[in-house]
Amino acid sequence: MTTPKITVTLPCYNCGDTVSQALDSLLAQTSTDFEVVAVDDGSTDKTAGILAEYARRDSRIRTFTIEHGGVIAAANAGIEAAKGQYIARMDADDEALPNRLAAQTHLLDENPDIGLAGCRVRFGGCREKCRGYAHYVDWTNTVLTHEAISLHRFVEFPVPNPSIMYRRECIDKHGPYIDGDFPEDYELLLRWLEAGVKMAKVDEELLIWNDPPTRLSRNHPRYDVSAFYSIKTEYLARWLAQNNPHHTTVHILGSGRTTRKRADLLLAHGIEFAAYYDVDPRKIGHRVNGVMVIDRNDIPPVGEGFCIPYVASRGAREDIAEFLKGRGYVLGRDYIPAA
Repeated sequence: MTTPKITVTLPCYNCGDTVSQALDSLLAQTSTDFEVVAVDDGSTDKTAGILAEYARRDSRIRTFTIEHGGVIAAANAGIEAAKGQYIARMDADDEALPNRLAAQTHLLDENPDIGLAGCRVRFGGCREKCRGYAHYVDWTNTVLTHEAISLHRFVEFPVPNPSIMYRRECIDKHGPYIDGDFPEDYELLLRWLEAGVKMAKVDEELLIWNDPPTRLSRNHPRYDVSAFYSIKTEYLARWLAQNNPHHTTVHILGSGRTTRKRADLLLAHGIEFAAYYDVDPRKIGHRVNGVMVIDRNDIPPVGEGFCIPYVASRGAREDIAEFLKGRGYVLGRDYIPAA
């Protein structure tokens, strides 16, 4: 087999019920210049046998087994074994739509300044039972350009990990996934953005992102809300040091308990709060740990303060963005959303 242009890395652990569907979707791609590196992470079910059978039938599939070490070890093992110029990620419970590899390859081929390509994804779970996750997927599908991804990186994880394809040199320059008490996929995206990697998405649904109850992001403490906000805050603090003209002082939009809990993580990084701002008259005029809660209409004039909205309830983020725009605030220059 000649050196493929694309390597799809596929970490696999006890996924015997889903991995055939994932592999079939890859073998049905309109692009044929690819290999699949399927890493069996010490599975105890039928996964290894299924992978071996697919590798026997199609030389584009390479598979090997490692001692069980978790998804990060398996993902990085796949990256290390990859031969392609472009490396794509996929999970063994998802499905690639037929044009995925071709469309993302085209985006990278035509835009040499782009280091990582994502795409719009189709939610594969039950929208009725998993409304929150479905709304999150819908949100990611509105964040398509590098500017949008960069400026919304502290809201949520804007590029679903199973949908990414990137240039090999991004790994060489900025490193693979890191193991720690944080979501490794979000940390990699934040690290690469901080290093200047440009990212964009194909404006097309190219992946079915399934949402089984066993998904790691639902069950592992590495992916819980506290871990997410901890790593987010670390990178946000460094971003503020570079981009807030009033560093180290910020103005916090929102004053509820959840807002304060998440915003307070910045204090450990030397960030100071000038005030909290709210629309609830019951909160306005009170002090929280010495910080005054002020009417939102009294935010500082443009150029005299930097704001961080920490309100995440559905619709509130959009309301705050419209409010700040109406006051002349510019996203990335005068404020950055963090919830």
